[in-house]
Amino acid sequence: MFGAPPRRSVDPEVRRRRRRIGLLVTAIVVVLLLAVPGGYVWWALTAELPSPVVETGRPSVTVPAAATLTLPSSGASAIAVAGADEYLGAGASGIWATSGTDEQRPIASIAKLITALVILDRHPLADASDPGPTITFSKADHDLYDQYYVRGATIAAMPTGSSMSLHDALATMLIPSASNYAEAVSTWAFGSQGAFRGAAQRWLAANGLNGTTIVEPTGLDARNVSTPSDLIALGKLAAANPTIASIAATSSLTLPGPGPMANTNGLLGSNGITGLKTGNLGDGTYNLLFTASVPVGTAEPLSVTGVLLGGLTRANVDRDTMALIDSIRAGFHEVTVAERDQQVGTITTPWGASAQIVIADYATIHTWSDTPIVVEMTTTTPRTFEDGEEVGSITWTAGPNTVTVPVEVAGTIAPPTDEWRLTHPQQLGGE
Repeated sequence: MFGAPPRRSVDPEVRRRRRRIGLLVTAIVVVLLLAVPGGYVWWALTAELPSPVVETGRPSVTVPAAATLTLPSSGASAIAVAGADEYLGAGASGIWATSGTDEQRPIASIAKLITALVILDRHPLADASDPGPTITFSKADHDLYDQYYVRGATIAAMPTGSSMSLHDALATMLIPSASNYAEAVSTWAFGSQGAFRGAAQRWLAANGLNGTTIVEPTGLDARNVSTPSDLIALGKLAAANPTIASIAATSSLTLPGPGPMANTNGLLGSNGITGLKTGNLGDGTYNLLFTASVPVGTAEPLSVTGVLLGGLTRANVDRDTMALIDSIRAGFHEVTVAERDQQVGTITTPWGASAQIVIADYATIHTWSDTPIVVEMTTTTPRTFEDGEEVGSITWTAGPNTVTVPVEVAGTIAPPTDEWRLTHPQQLGGE
């Protein structure tokens, strides 16, 4: 009978070594089983997030309709506007707009402006307050009152032997348009009417007013003629003379001798009108040479010089003048280009958080007519994505004007939840 094989004895040292190896393998397996998910969790919760998507769009701007300048439909006119070449175009301060033709027309009492300037060329006054030399009127001067009275001209009292400063005599000639003063003072200045006419011709030539003819000082003679373009130049010369500009802007005056006088220019002080001279011969020869200071929202008011010739009535001329100035003013606009918190973009994230990009403030820009408004927007990538963070700017440009407003984040981008991080490994790591 066979018996069981004899049992071999194991060295105790070997047994101990085998036990240690088993324990080590078990420990390694346990560590591996615990370390793999723990490492993923750490990575998922700390990995770099993908960048949010930023989308922007420039805001649209509504450009006003083209301005319509209201020029007279009858007669002839011209207008110059200083202080707005950057809006109205180069040359606006020369002659900006016209109607009718630039042919010669009777200028009536506008001729008295030329008479006054020619006299002041011979006898200049230091400034608007300088009374100048004293004029004593003779019987011949006094007789002019009756001569012009029978001609239906405007006149003012001039007693024989009475005296008046040159400044006040010019004021009496221009404010109520007294024709007897125009002849008396021009004769005093040059010695005779022939000498005055020669001086007037030389003065016109020296100032380049080649389309203008003066045959006598009052304007009653229809051969006193000029063109709209010459009269614009004349208006600028008159406005630049302190004495003439001050007198032409005076609505009423009372002097010894002539007494109370009212300016024939009834538009003074209306719509910014500051001068200069009316003139009429009746029957469709109603004229106005005017200056005006017109506020339109620019740094300084516009300096307007205009002339209307050949109006049917004084009322027509006045109405056309007011409409012309109104149309200039109406052509300037304060255009709203942005509202506060107006949205111009969005920020979105893969984990569903979002915010807006908005304009930080209200903005307007000053424009003329239908001048294009150019919009430019620059943005940068947000750093914090927090509410109020500035992320760029928008600039609007129209003619000479530019306005810039910041754009900013509206709303805060919240970070993703741990759950989203753990369940979206493919979107982590900045991809």
